[in-house]
Amino acid sequence: MDTIRKPDGFESQKIIVLPDHIMKEAARHPLVEPLHVTDIGYFPRALHHYRERPEGSGAYILIYCVEGEGWYRLNGGKTYSLLKGQAVVIPPETPHEYASSEFHPWSIYWWHMKGTHAGLLFEGFTDAAEPAIVPVDQSRSIVELFQGSYELLQKGYTLNHIIHVSQLAGHLAAVIRLARLQPQRGQHQHNKHDMEQTLRFMTEHLEGHVSLKELAAYANLSIPHFTFRFKEATGYSPIDYYLRLKIQRACQHLDLTGQSVKEISHRLGFQDPYYFSRQFKKIMGKSPSEYRDTRKG
Repeated sequence: MDTIRKPDGFESQKIIVLPDHIMKEAARHPLVEPLHVTDIGYFPRALHHYRERPEGSGAYILIYCVEGEGWYRLNGGKTYSLLKGQAVVIPPETPHEYASSEFHPWSIYWWHMKGTHAGLLFEGFTDAAEPAIVPVDQSRSIVELFQGSYELLQKGYTLNHIIHVSQLAGHLAAVIRLARLQPQRGQHQHNKHDMEQTLRFMTEHLEGHVSLKELAAYANLSIPHFTFRFKEATGYSPIDYYLRLKIQRACQHLDLTGQSVKEISHRLGFQDPYYFSRQFKKIMGKSPSEYRDTRKG
């Protein structure tokens, strides 16, 4: 007996495909052009769900699994599992296939998106990319972004509705982009600590000194590996980032206390107030005194 394969048609499914001629016109709007949704859907408990596109799609395809599991394969390469709490982005023009598990059918939310900024927002998702693990606290946010988009589009494909959904899509892309930068599950187990914990450690030790060696040891990584992973996740070296956190905290003290610049610099572990002031101006673009005198709010 041949395996059953269904591209769609699942009980309680939700699908909206925006008309091409409407999206072609809407995509010219500056608030829609950077990123916009062309298709959106939800397939619950999608037994026998299977999709194959030998030529790929013209859009980025985002799939987020909220229940069960499935698999995907891009460019005929390695087959990856997609589990509950994981998301994958399939780049445009990338041959692919994906399917729900026959034993634990997945429930998935999915979006097709285009836009001039789509490549930047989904940077890092390639034909060899593993799925991103979405933090538990962001899962509800993703579902709410889908519901908000779906309910609004059901009311009509007006330009204002499309603009609003485009902004929701940008939020969604930012959540997935950040999730991709987090360590994968195997790395969590091997390294014991992830970057979020390391950042928390930094913020808890701003009044004092923390060395690169201490940070790497806390993350249970070698110094070169830790430095590489930290810069990949934040865009800064660990010590540069730590310094920026100190200056950020200094801004709060300048705004909320009457402490002198010298007192604040000592409180944050700077023995030389002049060095502190130089670093402050380098990062904030103005001296501590000038910052304090700037009207805010």
